[in-house]
Formats: sequence, C-alpha cells, structure tokens
Amino acid sequence: MNNPTPPPDTVTFCADLVRSHDFARYAATLFAPAAERRALLALYAFNVEIVRVRDQVSQPLPGEIRFQWWTDLLSGLVHGSAEGNPVAAELLRAVRDFGLPVEPLSLLVDEHQFDLYNDPMPTMAALEGYLAATSSALFDLAARIMGAPSDAAEHLARHAGLAQGIAQVIANLPRDAAHRQLFVPQQLLASHGCGMEDVFAGKDTPALRAVLAQLTGEAQQHLTTAMSLLAQVPPAVRPAFLPLSQVRADLKRLSQPARNPFAPQPTSRLRTLWTLWRASRSREFTK
Repeated sequence: MNNPTPPPDTVTFCADLVRSHDFARYAATLFAPAAERRALLALYAFNVEIVRVRDQVSQPLPGEIRFQWWTDLLSGLVHGSAEGNPVAAELLRAVRDFGLPVEPLSLLVDEHQFDLYNDPMPTMAALEGYLAATSSALFDLAARIMGAPSDAAEHLARHAGLAQGIAQVIANLPRDAAHRQLFVPQQLLASHGCGMEDVFAGKDTPALRAVLAQLTGEAQQHLTTAMSLLAQVPPAVRPAFLPLSQVRADLKRLSQPARNPFAPQPTSRLRTLWTLWRASRSREFTK
C-alpha cells in the first residue's frame, strides 16, 4: 500500500510562491528575523495569490468568486478548506501571531477587483486610492510585523506604497497595453493629448512620454518623502521598507530617455539581491 502524500510544507510553499512571482519582496525578507520573515512571506504570498487571479481567469465572474473566498476567509466564514490552502493557513497564523488587522487585508482584495475588468483608471486620485489600499497597505502590514504600529510608520507606508505602485504602473505598461488594460490615469492621458488607443497599439509618442515623465516625477516625490521619513521609525522596523531601494533603482531605469516604454525590461534577480543587500547595510536603513 502506498503511503499518502504528505501535506506541503506551508512555509516552503509560501517562500517558493513569493520567490517565483515577487522576487524583490522575497529578497527583502532575507534581512528579517526568522519569525518575522515567516509572517512577511505569508503576507506577500497572499498578495501574490490575489494579484495572480487576473491572469488565471478569462472572465470576471470566476475571479470574483475567488476573491469572495478570501473575503470569507478573512471574515471567519471559511474554516475547513483554509487548512488545505497553505497560503491561507500561513496568513491566518501571521494575523494571529502578530495581531494584524484584518480590514486592510479585506480592502486589498476588494480593490483588486478593478483588475478583473477593462475599465480604465479614471483619475490620479483614483490611482492613489487603489495604490494606498494595495501597495501602501502591504508596507504598513509589513511594518506591523517588524514592530509596534505607529503613526510614523503608517505615514511612511503610504508614501512608500505610492512610489512603488506608480513605478509598477510604468513598468507594467507593455503587459497592460497588450491586454487593453489601463492603469495610467485616463485624466492624465487626456491632459497631454494622448489617446488610449495609441497606448493599446503600443505607439511611443511624445504625448505618452510626457505622461510617463509626469508619473515618474510623482513617484520620485513620494520616494523622496518616504526616504526622509525612514529615520522616524525604529531600525528594527526598517527592513519592511527595504523594497524602496529597488523602487529607487527602478525609477532610475524607467526614466532613461532612450528607453522604449513598451519594451519589457525585467531586472535580474542577482541585481535585485545586490541592490537590497547594499541598502540593508546603508545608514538609511540602519542608523
């Protein structure tokens, strides 16, 4: 008689998932203590699962159903099935062990429903609201894992998430345009005379470059503010914000004048590790 297949190691499962789909955040966890690292990996694996729904469904309804499962899980309505989901099991453990608030996790799920549809992001304010509930929320929850919550860390997390999220909108333009999905605010395109169809067609126009330059400037301002706020949080909390060093490198790369905005330019894992390692030893993150 064959032995039954043992259940997956939930910690390894989450680590592998984050390493495969969100390497910058995975690399940042390597600089956290073991218990905190486990919780961070659970948080980031949960985010990967939510973000990936967009690519795993061809129609919105199946995506809505998956999101509802996570919403029910976080509200305590899912019990037995959560034990068979390694990400859910690890996330619930992190919530319990570190006293994480559930509301931001539920709001993150709700906000990603936007991903399931091809409605354009209407305004800069709408984009900032989306990023505050997603990227900024992840920074805030990571900071709570690393230390006691504080107004300073929450303020820092907001700017960190906006900087990171806007940089990702710029970097993801090739993929989003190919799917006729628009995270670049429609209002911003209109103000520069850039048509959505030109974006979907992959046309590198002066108007689009003006739009992306403005977005890059917005991200840079949030990054500058975030880096200036780092000193206000305890050194033990700062590893939660190590991904900012990758954001800084990304913005430098994305602002190169000769760059084709529709040509994907993934960063190598070795370079990402080097960027985060250097940041982990810098005065910004240690003093």
